[in-house]
Amino acid sequence: MVAYTGNISAGGKNVAPGAQTLAHLSRVISEVTAPAFLLGAVAAFTSILTLRLHRILDRSHVLNAISDDDTSRAHLKTEIPILKRRVELLSGAILFATICAILTSLLVIVAFASAYLNIAHEHGVAVIFVVALTFFIGSLVNLLRETRVALHEIDRLG
Repeated sequence: MVAYTGNISAGGKNVAPGAQTLAHLSRVISEVTAPAFLLGAVAAFTSILTLRLHRILDRSHVLNAISDDDTSRAHLKTEIPILKRRVELLSGAILFATICAILTSLLVIVAFASAYLNIAHEHGVAVIFVVALTFFIGSLVNLLRETRVALHEIDRLG
């Protein structure tokens, strides 16, 4: 990202801070394109995580509804602790993805505010972007762990 450290020139005249030109605004918008794509990806990813979580919760409710007297299906309740573990992992993944989205939104706000106030923002924005990506990686790792637990359970039952 390119920061502006002096007054903006509009037709050869210096413009006071806060009075931005269309070209400057256009440059700032182009600079926040990557974070905006990341934000869209994180929103879609969070939707997938939420769907997985709901399916597990639905399965858990069905299993909890099985009566202990139902001897033909009572053995299915052994899945419940594994489902609880999967819920924990997916909840963590959703938390990390949400933090990533918040940080990415903050990054866009900082970029626009810095451009408006003519403040250099490269280092701060870079740090926020790296931290946001770190949380996204954490979310992906939790999804991987949840998937491995699910596959292990299939192998155990299969």
